[in-house]
Amino acid sequence: MEIPRTPSFRLDGRRALVVGASSGIGLACAAALAEAGAHVVLAARSCDRIEQVAAALMDGGYQAIGLQLDIADVAATAAILAQQDAFDVLVNSAGLARHSPAVDTTVEDFDQVFGINVRGAYFLTRGVAKGLIAAGRPGSLINISSQMAKVGGIDRAVYSATKHAVEGFTKSMAIEWGPLGIRVNTICPTFIRTPLTEQTFANPERSRWIEQKIKLGRVGRVEDIMAAVTYLASDASAMVTGSALMVDGGWTAD
Repeated sequence: MEIPRTPSFRLDGRRALVVGASSGIGLACAAALAEAGAHVVLAARSCDRIEQVAAALMDGGYQAIGLQLDIADVAATAAILAQQDAFDVLVNSAGLARHSPAVDTTVEDFDQVFGINVRGAYFLTRGVAKGLIAAGRPGSLINISSQMAKVGGIDRAVYSATKHAVEGFTKSMAIEWGPLGIRVNTICPTFIRTPLTEQTFANPERSRWIEQKIKLGRVGRVEDIMAAVTYLASDASAMVTGSALMVDGGWTAD
């Protein structure tokens, strides 16, 4: 009798591009993929910071290099990707939030948030897919979305709209590229404690609202995302595409 075996979570020999890797969720995703054996290209707008992160990973015995990249500049991003070998894995953790009541939303804030969260994410994902298609290789493309892709939130009309849009193009790209072996998914975290979210947690009213909504009774940590991204990047999720992996502590279970 042949007993089935769990598919490997290892990523040895694969190239992974992690965008927004200089801190927070993106840095944690880069570390997770490196631990799984991937050669990780860490990308962010800040060259100095990304080189520091790459050096820290290499000091730990992992394969990592830095790359300066601003996905808000679609043309420059396309040119940089065209010069790179195909990436087996993409993790896009770049994002922007400008929270305010909907009646106070400025056109500038709207355009800037959509420019990175939707326009930048769309063309980054397309660019990595084009490299895989040209090379005739399968791959796993992952955008860090949000629980706000499934619900609304206080002062988050613009942000929530962008994440709903990411879920939409993820599903369509998954359908289009599925026959080529290219999988496209999202990870949807709840509030994760990072330097960028400390301002939110410093507001007692917002902090109480968050804690009441998360059924597991605590806010998220970057470590909560690490196994999720390794799963979606690896052969362990070979039959998963066009999906949103919720890491929200039960927020959207209502």
